[in-house]
Amino acid sequence: MTLTKAVRLLGATTLTGALLLSAAPTASADQVRDAQWTNAYFDLDKVWSVSKGDGVIVAVIDTGVDASHPDLTGSVLPGYDPSGAGQDKRPSDPHGTNMAGLIVGHGHGDGVGVVGLAPGAKVLPLYRETAAGGDAIPEDIKWAVDHGAKVINLSQAGVGEPKGDSALTEAVAYAARHDVLIVAGTGNDGRGKVASPANEPGVLAVGATDKADVIWPKSNYGSQTMLAAPGVGVVTPGSCGGNQYCIGDGTSNSTAFVSAAAALVRAKFPELTAGQVADRLVKSAKVPTALKGGKLPDPHYGYGILSPYDALTKDIPAGSAQGPLAGTSGSGATAAPSGAATVGADPKQPDALPQARSSSDSGLGVGVLAAIGAGAVLVVVLIVVVVVRSRRRPAPVPPQGQPPYGTQPGWPQPQPPYGGQAPQQGYPPQQPYGGQPPQQGYPPQQGPYQNPYGQGGNQPQR
Repeated sequence: MTLTKAVRLLGATTLTGALLLSAAPTASADQVRDAQWTNAYFDLDKVWSVSKGDGVIVAVIDTGVDASHPDLTGSVLPGYDPSGAGQDKRPSDPHGTNMAGLIVGHGHGDGVGVVGLAPGAKVLPLYRETAAGGDAIPEDIKWAVDHGAKVINLSQAGVGEPKGDSALTEAVAYAARHDVLIVAGTGNDGRGKVASPANEPGVLAVGATDKADVIWPKSNYGSQTMLAAPGVGVVTPGSCGGNQYCIGDGTSNSTAFVSAAAALVRAKFPELTAGQVADRLVKSAKVPTALKGGKLPDPHYGYGILSPYDALTKDIPAGSAQGPLAGTSGSGATAAPSGAATVGADPKQPDALPQARSSSDSGLGVGVLAAIGAGAVLVVVLIVVVVVRSRRRPAPVPPQGQPPYGTQPGWPQPQPPYGGQAPQQGYPPQQPYGGQPPQQGYPPQQGPYQNPYGQGGNQPQR
């Protein structure tokens, strides 16, 4: 994958036709907060009674994060900009700030501003380009891993085939070996092809849904899709046209919610590996009404819609270290560099995921070649013996049916639906977060601010 100039910020193209949400100092306290329908959808009071993501670092590889935004003060760590321009903390584009707000936003004052799903976590901002405007995502992934991130949010989409970029594949493998979960959006073209890096083996790919749990029409889909999450009409903090808040659609938002949920789970269950965290998110997912009685995984919804409270409270065995994140090693994978900080590494399982050599890797030593030559005759003899004996026995009957993700031991069959959970009745809740009655014909038409939206949108194209 080459993201240079081909990168499309999911939430910035996601904010296609996005409107600006005014945040005048005299605006009513609940104007922005009530617009966050996802707060009631996730039932934040219940979720936060179990976990707020305390102690977990979520890296946001994006356009940088405005740490001075009142909804983010104190929640943004010093980050990294490979371009040297300092855009990790002084962004010229609000997209990274939008995503950080959905993850760790804490609002400000008495019920004012945006709250994220994991307000106890911290965001580590990284700028996504080099000084020449090239793709810095592989470098950023490794930097994030070496500086304590346990979850990496990639609300990005580019052109590229799985394992088509050796640097990206190596970086994903590096994160996997150091127990760091990478979450990325499937893309916003509505095509039946998951964008890169979400299509990379080992990355948790996320699609977008609306308030009714229906997949967003522009959400890309395919076999790599693992989860879906709310992404339509989502309010985010960030400087859009001089205002402090934006509202828009897309898999960027969905990705941020899943990254935040992963932080909640990592705080609650610190002993779980990245793969086991992904497994818990997948197995607790809510089956959408549209798929009731259908086959899972589904190319649009994956194994269902994110349900953070269930992910924190369901009785789900830890399972294998990889969970559903198969094939994460990739080509060129190397151990942590000498002297580098490996804060994210799990000392109990330093190499829990097996490394796989690239098909183009020809690094066989002379001694190995000599050993192969010396044993060639013996190998031929053994093969002949095996063939002769096999002709004396009937061929075994192959097992019936194919489990998902290949042949991982203990993985459940796709039917009945994954996790066996029936969709909740009357979901989402009819009362918004905080017990306020839902606003009709949003934006609100009554009150001192007749039109809280500005004109235009945040739509940079890459």
